[in-house]
Amino acid sequence: MPRSMQAVELPEEWAGSKVAVVIPTYNEADTLPVLVKRLFALPLPGLAVIVADDNSPDGTGRVADELAAAENGAEDGAAEERMIVLHRPGKAGIGRAYIAGMQVALDRGFDVVVQMDSDLSHPPEAIPGMVGTLFATEAGVVIGSRYVNGGSLSEEWGRYRKFLSAWANFYVNAILHLRINDATGGFKAWRADVLREIDLSSLRSDGYSFQVEMNYRCTRLGHVAIEVPIHFEDRLAGSSKMGFAVKYESMKMPFALRRRNT
Repeated sequence: MPRSMQAVELPEEWAGSKVAVVIPTYNEADTLPVLVKRLFALPLPGLAVIVADDNSPDGTGRVADELAAAENGAEDGAAEERMIVLHRPGKAGIGRAYIAGMQVALDRGFDVVVQMDSDLSHPPEAIPGMVGTLFATEAGVVIGSRYVNGGSLSEEWGRYRKFLSAWANFYVNAILHLRINDATGGFKAWRADVLREIDLSSLRSDGYSFQVEMNYRCTRLGHVAIEVPIHFEDRLAGSSKMGFAVKYESMKMPFALRRRNT
């Protein structure tokens, strides 16, 4: 059952855990270098970054390759891959990109898999506390939430955008009874064994409804979802990828999930 609590620091016994941050990208060449720099500045020695790029026309894939070469020590022959880049053939939806990146993380034996947007709306500095909360509790997933006590939204968000976000969360919870305040948010830290239990290959969502389907699968399996407060910033550059098809899928998915499990 979901509940909210304040983030805590990473427990000492888990200081050596391997944490993978999965980032789907499409036309984020301007923001990705900033995000990667902030991620590798975190006090998590076992952290790695997995970028899943959907053949971005703006060259995000090339930028990611350059960042990976620098982080992996290509010039000095370092063997450790701190950054992995997946080049996907085209834009197939954020859900598919997340699944591809998460599967690589599971195959490589990471203990924790963090998912986050690439547009700097999610604060990477919140990750150590999210991971710490994950290991200090029985949570299967820790959600960086805009809508629990202490969470906040960018001042750039207008009333209409806030209304749509609030309505989407009300809509999802009314149908699926998740009891998650930020059921549509995409900033999460997962235990690897919970992702294996969910079975990523069986997920049906392509777009942003992926977030809802993952929450639903997690709670249906009996795992706890804990929300910790974050400040959600407006994107630094680029534009939203939330088109009509994505919105339509997001509207249908809660009903499809409920029908499938009744």
